[in-house]
Amino acid sequence: MAATTADLAQLANTDVKNALAPEVYGPVISSPPFVFLDGTFNTRDLGLVSNSPLRANYAFRSGALGGLTDNGKAVLTGKLGVKRIFDLRSPEERGSMPDPAIEGVENTWIQSNKPDAKPDLNQFVAGDGEAGYEDMYLDVVEAYADSWKAILEHVRDHPQDPFLVHCTAGRDRTGVFGGLLLTLAGASEDAIASDWQLSRIGTEPVREMLINFAKRGTDASGDDQPGFYNLVSLKKSCWLAFVKGLGKQYGGFEEFVTGRLGFSQQDIAKIKKNLTSA
Repeated sequence: MAATTADLAQLANTDVKNALAPEVYGPVISSPPFVFLDGTFNTRDLGLVSNSPLRANYAFRSGALGGLTDNGKAVLTGKLGVKRIFDLRSPEERGSMPDPAIEGVENTWIQSNKPDAKPDLNQFVAGDGEAGYEDMYLDVVEAYADSWKAILEHVRDHPQDPFLVHCTAGRDRTGVFGGLLLTLAGASEDAIASDWQLSRIGTEPVREMLINFAKRGTDASGDDQPGFYNLVSLKKSCWLAFVKGLGKQYGGFEEFVTGRLGFSQQDIAKIKKNLTSA
């Protein structure tokens, strides 16, 4: 039986210092809104997130796909019907774990317009790290602008072709994607933040790998370095700080799509329709 919204929220708010036991998270990541995809992690259907207005079986998000098994590939193309994969990683990340070539699936990778910025742990020290998250995600928004445009063009032009978006952890860059799509679909602030926080559960199978990935990406000397704990946590206040910063800089997600990415109001209307109805 799928976990309730309250159960998911409680689990997602578990202190990141405390590992979740496999018998606790296992059944959760095998049930909606999560999708079990053998060989990856943190996979879910944005249309099955609690209170999501986005239609099911169309937009998926995930961690890296380089370890997909044959069974995982079969589920991806069969049960999920994915026709296109968007990779939000750097050239270095792709080089160490390239996406698999899967018959019938188009792989799309677009070079970011600048290298990923190294998070400044000093920005994550105060409070729960809100200032750090705001800066980090605003950088992601701009760096991957061409990818956001390609994804939204897919939604506009190919409403019958399910797609999946991923980065390495399926948490930060992919989390910004999730927020963008859910916002355009008309989701509430709470629903969007709740989806973002679900990565606290979805990344647990690769917990140690991701902590080490974060250390390398920040040059942190250890778990106890000031700011590191907040960086690897996922607190709702941090997502809201980013959204507030996005509003100040661009006016919000929709204004970013029209003003920065160049979509017309007619495009926006079609994108919203395709996200919410087949």
